[in-house]
Amino acid sequence: MSGLALFDFDGTLTTEDSYTKFILFCTPKPRRFIGGLLLSPAILLYKLGWLPACKMRILISAVAFYRRNIQQVQALAQRYVTEVIPHILQPQTMSRMKWHQKQGHHVYVVSASIDPYLSIWCRTMGIKLICSELEKTAKHFTGRYLYGDCGADKVAAITQQIELTRFDTIYAYGDTKEDWPMLALADVGYYQGEKQ
Repeated sequence: MSGLALFDFDGTLTTEDSYTKFILFCTPKPRRFIGGLLLSPAILLYKLGWLPACKMRILISAVAFYRRNIQQVQALAQRYVTEVIPHILQPQTMSRMKWHQKQGHHVYVVSASIDPYLSIWCRTMGIKLICSELEKTAKHFTGRYLYGDCGADKVAAITQQIELTRFDTIYAYGDTKEDWPMLALADVGYYQGEKQ
């Protein structure tokens, strides 16, 4: 028996939205332009609060990754992890994550963001990952999510992959309402850096 620490990524381990930054970083300009036109009605609905973030991410990922070569995207993801992510990490929460690692706790990132870059970052940090996964064929992304948007139900994703009864204490860290159910699952929760 030991501790389990669950960390949201965007806005919790980072100071800003890494998903949007990655989309802009890895999507060619012509595709971004056409995608912007195609998605403009959905973006308006999202900004008005009529389209939830989980639905918006699915649409954006479809436009950004449909028929994209896996190797090319992964190479861009590696660059993104090396060149961009170190500059947007939240020092206070990162120190908490490292504290959990020193205690021998099992540490997971639980994120609505996508696996091309998060899988690389988590591997380099020696932590586990639960996130939205892009569907693949042999050489290309399809633009669809394999299991849906993880942010829509983080608790379901957690309970499918982790046997929670194995742990004495569960810690959770989040910063938006998508994280509230995950925080409710924990014995010790931190919301926007404040202990609940």
